[in-house]
Amino acid sequence: MLLLAGGLAAAQTVTPKNNGKEGATGPGNNEFVVSYLPTKLELNPIKAYSSTEAQLFTAIYEGLVTYDPVTLKPVPGVASYWEVSPDGKQYRFYLRDNARYWNGDPVTASDFRNSWLELLKPENRSPYSFLFDLIVGAENYRKGINKDPESVGIHVLSPSVLEVNLVEPASQFLDILCHHSFVPIHPSLLHFSDWSKLPSVIGNGPYYITKRSDSEIDLAKNDLYWGSDSVKIPRIKIVFTDDVQAEADDFNKNKIQWVAGGISLDQITNRDAIVINPLFATTYFYFKAVQTPWSDGRVRKALTLLLPLEQLRSEQYQFIPATTLVPPIPYYPEVKGITKSNKDEALKLLSDAGYPDGKGLPPLTIHIPDGTDNTRIAEIMAKAWHDALGIEVKTDSQPYQSYVDNLATADYTLATLTWIGDFADPLTFMQMWTSGSNLNDAHFENASFDSLVRQSLGKTGRERYLLLSEAEQILLDTAEVIPLSHSPAINVIDLNQIDGWYPNPLDIHPFKYLEFAAKKPLKGVAGLPPARRATVIADRGPADD
Repeated sequence: MLLLAGGLAAAQTVTPKNNGKEGATGPGNNEFVVSYLPTKLELNPIKAYSSTEAQLFTAIYEGLVTYDPVTLKPVPGVASYWEVSPDGKQYRFYLRDNARYWNGDPVTASDFRNSWLELLKPENRSPYSFLFDLIVGAENYRKGINKDPESVGIHVLSPSVLEVNLVEPASQFLDILCHHSFVPIHPSLLHFSDWSKLPSVIGNGPYYITKRSDSEIDLAKNDLYWGSDSVKIPRIKIVFTDDVQAEADDFNKNKIQWVAGGISLDQITNRDAIVINPLFATTYFYFKAVQTPWSDGRVRKALTLLLPLEQLRSEQYQFIPATTLVPPIPYYPEVKGITKSNKDEALKLLSDAGYPDGKGLPPLTIHIPDGTDNTRIAEIMAKAWHDALGIEVKTDSQPYQSYVDNLATADYTLATLTWIGDFADPLTFMQMWTSGSNLNDAHFENASFDSLVRQSLGKTGRERYLLLSEAEQILLDTAEVIPLSHSPAINVIDLNQIDGWYPNPLDIHPFKYLEFAAKKPLKGVAGLPPARRATVIADRGPADD
């Protein structure tokens, strides 16, 4: 998912029938307040792809399976249990009889099938539809090769039983289903094109939206949610602000309980509330490989070899320098990225590609979001290429939201992203670069790369990891991506006051598990409350089942 910051509409309210219980409210009492940087939110789950949306959707939607709050492994959601055929190719999900949307309508197997087929429609270009390529017929359906929905291996056996047939066994299938794109959409919204002006949406999660505006989203507990008895916080308020000083003041006064993005850490009085943990994320630049000469891996690699890579990576401040796209993960085979500049090799590659000493290379454009660090990196790149080759380099800087919105259509040579894995698996960093991916804004095409990723879908354990590492090596060897840093997750939350929030590598914290701690520990008393357990990517091998 894309790490995103940066508006809605005038405040709108909704009061659902037969739902919601009003009670005493207030920060730290019955209301939990979360702060984010301002952002443009997409409430349609098949179109959303930012980290902020992923967190919000843990409140208002729920899929067949959902995240365990500690490990982020799949646990029962709308499906109370499932069966897997002996060959691993067929999954049968059994939905809860008491699964309801907040308006009282039952959640059915047909809702999942219809939502998933809508996700797969080519005209919708849903960002994550390619993750369903492991389902029989799904890839050809989303590409428009086969327009018959009956060709897709998603079948309704009864209102409460959904069957899914896979092309090959896929150990990562349940992990994928945790993703917000695969939640059920209420039938009344299924073909609704523009959700931006809706005061609320009919979801099936533990909370529902009561009010939304540019600066605030208010949520109330959904008493019709199947697990409502275990949901402890009646109300959640999400505020959007870029006033980091006021935000810090509000946190210090307990008016905000969790700062999830954009904060002045120096102003936080309770230093123990600053939680920093490893994140399954990488910041990188990439080439838009759709036009000559940037479609030639030799040219891309030559330009990369001319960069002062050690300088670019060493100046990432609190971030971890990155030479690979996939963050460190146990049992994943070692891949080698470009670590140092080498002008001699760069000039040889350019000569082999038909551009001796860079002669004939067109001007290039570095596309970046506004920000001093992005500007600094772009200036270093531009200077290195101009000094070595004399080519013209210009920088196109845009406000973050405009930048993200235009990535697929803007005219540029290089752009930058910070990408957080959608599940703690290298596939989430590889599959997006396949030629058929809707997230492949670079238009990167490599038959060997596509083949390796496709083969990995039907493998398990270390064999799958090996195929994915070979695919990553292609991305690095052809310099399609220039990794710079692995980003940490930075949150401000007092875990002595809040239970159910656990640091994890995806920085997703399902709202339904949060609750105010029963009592504060006495100052100076030793001991570590359960919620302080830091969870990183499990130190175990890839799944073999």
